[in-house]
Amino acid sequence: MLRICKNDGINYQELTVEQIVRNSWINLVNPTDEELLLIAEKTNTPIDFLRAALDEEERPRIEIEDDFALILISIPVMLSETNYDTLPLGIIITPQNLITVCLENNPVVLEFNEYNRRFFNTAKKTRFLFQILYKSATYYLRYLRQISRLSEQIEVDLRLSMKNKELFVLMDLQQALTYFTFSLRANGIVMDRLLRIRSNNQFRHLIQIYEEDEDLLEDVIIENNQAIQMVEMYSRILSGMAETFASIISNNLNMVMKFLTAMTIILAIPTMIASFWGMNVNVPFGESNPFGFIIVITIIAAFTGITTYILLRKKVL
Repeated sequence: MLRICKNDGINYQELTVEQIVRNSWINLVNPTDEELLLIAEKTNTPIDFLRAALDEEERPRIEIEDDFALILISIPVMLSETNYDTLPLGIIITPQNLITVCLENNPVVLEFNEYNRRFFNTAKKTRFLFQILYKSATYYLRYLRQISRLSEQIEVDLRLSMKNKELFVLMDLQQALTYFTFSLRANGIVMDRLLRIRSNNQFRHLIQIYEEDEDLLEDVIIENNQAIQMVEMYSRILSGMAETFASIISNNLNMVMKFLTAMTIILAIPTMIASFWGMNVNVPFGESNPFGFIIVITIIAAFTGITTYILLRKKVL
């Protein structure tokens, strides 16, 4: 999908490829080869820069080639209520335009639309870049808060009843936090390099950072660091929760096995005694004794009661 627009904070215009002008924003979502080649030709952008974000395993980084800069970051996506992941987002700054490339439609880029035109300006490419970074960090924080609330609900459910469903959800959340940790740390490295580029005269013509932009970049770094701290805290909480409930499950299994073993011993006593009197040999209280059956039942009850009492004293039952 290809979307092109120009916005100065007041006037928002949707453009076609033929109408691409200076200070346009070109957004590519899961583009075809034809769209990539077309944009590469129209903007003279290196095709490798356009393809970089289309690899799900691509790591966040910054590349600068001639008058083009590629800032590759990882953004969070919510696949379902309990499933989260990250995707690479490529932001390419050219002398004329700003280009974003991603494999899927994502909430970070979708925030910049006609209805929010007052909050971004495609002509101020560096500030627009920082706004995208800031929006990505805020979505990390939003999803982390959702994960926190979901983990609290899972804890309540597991206290009431141990079910595999809750344990699988817990596993998915731990996996999401692992992805978030890696991506946030890698994004932090990208932001640190942007700070270093700020003082490098060689790239000032490409990435122009003004005083108000520096404040925004500092806010982005603060938000990213806060997200890193939160994801580390939640990871420890979920790991501790998983270990605790694993111990509880193991303890419950031991209690069940102990109970079943004790019941097996108790039930074996009547069976064993009845087997003795069922043998085809002369035994006390045989068929000649009218009270033989009652006596045998009394013996069985006595031995069973004694065994049960011993097991109860030992706290096996």
